[in-house]
Amino acid sequence: MAQYPLLRISGLRKVFGGVIAVDDLDFDADTGSITALIGPNGAGKTTVFNMITGFLPPTDGEILFVERKIEKLPSHRVARMGVARTFQHVQVFSQMSVLENVMVGRHTRSKTGLFLSLLTPPFWRPEERRIEEKAREWLSFVGMEGIADRPAGSLPLGNQRMLEVARALAAEPKLLLLDEPASGLNARETLAMGELIGRIREMGITVLLVEHDMELVMEISDQVVVVNFGRRIAAGTPAEVQLDPDVIAAYLGE
Repeated sequence: MAQYPLLRISGLRKVFGGVIAVDDLDFDADTGSITALIGPNGAGKTTVFNMITGFLPPTDGEILFVERKIEKLPSHRVARMGVARTFQHVQVFSQMSVLENVMVGRHTRSKTGLFLSLLTPPFWRPEERRIEEKAREWLSFVGMEGIADRPAGSLPLGNQRMLEVARALAAEPKLLLLDEPASGLNARETLAMGELIGRIREMGITVLLVEHDMELVMEISDQVVVVNFGRRIAAGTPAEVQLDPDVIAAYLGE
């Protein structure tokens, strides 16, 4: 285990006009752990994800990843450092095959990159084969190797969410951000997603999770950070935060 947190958020703040979306937020995520970031709708959780991944610049505060400041880096630089994510609303390339979707995720680890690959220079073809091999391995990891050639847009929602996870894993991240991975899933699919997230942690990948399914959160998380109106109101183990009066008030009302 590393001596420092893989991810450290300090005094993070985001203001849109006169609206404070995230307000002086602090939390750590240890290497090889699952940290859940939870809170009511509009609490600022996805905004936090967008700042960590370079999609939004913070108004103030510091984001340390492997002890390096990343809050001013663009998203492609953050991704190359080892941060990958999924999105609250499923985003797959509908007309591409399942395999091709995962290969897109792998291109952040290629020497030529996605756009040069479209030119298909001869020297790039062996690398393309390696990318395909790795993509198939990740499809196997999430249990989708049997439908690699199907159009991604033809898959049911549960499979599309698994596909998004496989595509993110293809980049071989140190930190994986999952934004509501169980949203829209039935009980069986949610159970499978929870088992998958557990296996990802077993590989040593740190997971930061935003999720509204509290049963899933409490089952798989090592740490739960609760935010309300952009501010942290509690943090601790699942058992600890369930008994916190501020958490109960935020979810159930005073």
